[in-house]
Amino acid sequence: MPQRYPLKLWVVRHGESSGNVARDAAQAAGAARIDIPERDVDVPLSALGHSQAEALGRWFASLPDDERPNLVLASPYRRAVETAEGIRRAGGVASATPRLLVDERLREKEFGILDRLTRIGIERHHPEQAELRRDLGKFYHRPPGGESWCNVILRLRSALDTVGLHHDGRRILLVAHQVVVLCLRYLLEEMTEAEILAIDARGDVPNCGVTEYAFSASAAPGGGLVQIRYNFVAPLEAEGTPVTSEPGADATAT
Repeated sequence: MPQRYPLKLWVVRHGESSGNVARDAAQAAGAARIDIPERDVDVPLSALGHSQAEALGRWFASLPDDERPNLVLASPYRRAVETAEGIRRAGGVASATPRLLVDERLREKEFGILDRLTRIGIERHHPEQAELRRDLGKFYHRPPGGESWCNVILRLRSALDTVGLHHDGRRILLVAHQVVVLCLRYLLEEMTEAEILAIDARGDVPNCGVTEYAFSASAAPGGGLVQIRYNFVAPLEAEGTPVTSEPGADATAT
């Protein structure tokens, strides 16, 4: 009988992107807008982001072949795909792993009219949305043309169903974005809104940080996934690769 769960699941946030760098510059300058020439989907990794992906790939490569990921799923956003490809180039997947599978349900949270705005920009150009977000909280606030965390969670429920139906028993590496990492924790660990927002408030998800789960037959009736670690960045630190993290603002490329 299928176990309906992967054997192992590593959820990784993409490496530092050029959008992360541009956001830092905008915030330091007190600017309202983030200077990104591409669509958010097309934002590439920075040079450091590539180094972070390769460092993480070498850590995976240090594992025995039968303990490395043998399936890689990624958001279609360029920074996530480049991270997954960098991990693979560094030998971080099992030898028989098929090609990268891109799943649009793993994409970044969509920001709608708040896209590319800093917090200063939101207050200046859309003060009504800033007030509404304060009233509703980030879990439920959905800017016009964008998504709330709940919207992201709805599509991730579908993605997890697909994993259980088609990829049970695999060792899966999933590369996506900060909000996706947090929303997957919410689903896999059956959290409340307050619990996941408290985790979010305690610290950001670092670029190429690893959240790891393993299947346990005793976790629940029929088995389930148990968290092994969260925000694991030792593979980067071991190589002296700078660790970067970005605030989980709901109106910027992450």
